[in-house]
Amino acid sequence: VPGEQASATQPFPLAPPALALQKISVDDAWGPTPGDLEFCRKQIAGLRHDGIFTPPSLQGTIETPGVLGGMTWSGYAFDPQRSLLVTNTNNMPAKVKLIPRADFWKDDVRTEDGEYSPQTGAPYGLFRRFIQSPSDMPCVAPPWGSLIAVDLNEGKIRWKVPLGSMQDFGHKQPPIPPGSLSLGGPIVTAGGMVFIGGTFDPYFRAFDIETGKELWKAQLPDSGHATPMTFALHGKQYVVIAAGGHDKISEETPGDALVAFTLPSQQ
Repeated sequence: VPGEQASATQPFPLAPPALALQKISVDDAWGPTPGDLEFCRKQIAGLRHDGIFTPPSLQGTIETPGVLGGMTWSGYAFDPQRSLLVTNTNNMPAKVKLIPRADFWKDDVRTEDGEYSPQTGAPYGLFRRFIQSPSDMPCVAPPWGSLIAVDLNEGKIRWKVPLGSMQDFGHKQPPIPPGSLSLGGPIVTAGGMVFIGGTFDPYFRAFDIETGKELWKAQLPDSGHATPMTFALHGKQYVVIAAGGHDKISEETPGDALVAFTLPSQQ
């Protein structure tokens, strides 16, 4: 493991461009206060990072995109009429560190909050966590989440907008720029609307697929970390999302709501 290098990968495509950060340095550190900023600079400076595919290391490696993506496992939506692929992305670099098997269960090794995995049968256990400042904010500049439309014919980004807000994530925060981590993908309707929840703030939103302009939002009982669906019943179209929070985001409350929206009846 010491000095391990990732093997060569396939050629990188020329288009479309990457949708999320591929590499960060100390110059990319960010914090809502001077103390947070200095903390983040030290965190980033102490970790190995050679770009994407940097192997986990004993000193700790920066993984970017982080363990939530880039493009997330929540899926994406495609509009065949416009050849636009619409996806939400996360910009949350993570620290990944290997711990020798003999030391894995020692208390003086487990000094950081995060996920510890024993990796049974391997010579190393694993630790990982997002790279965050004492304020709980990520150590790179927002937006930490975006909604992006990619023109697949042109191989270009048609538009990119911040998605949601992480205001008061963890505790009361000074004003924070928009853009939230998201878990839950978008859908696209034939009428040119993009519907998506997924963000830390408990809102369900609609965007114009041509421009990325936010057209509407409604508050949910809890965050909607799910991909919505749409259906028609008796001539009326509905859009539905599960709003249950997320068990890995301790700041969110768990719920079990299914929420449906529709346009008011025309008289």
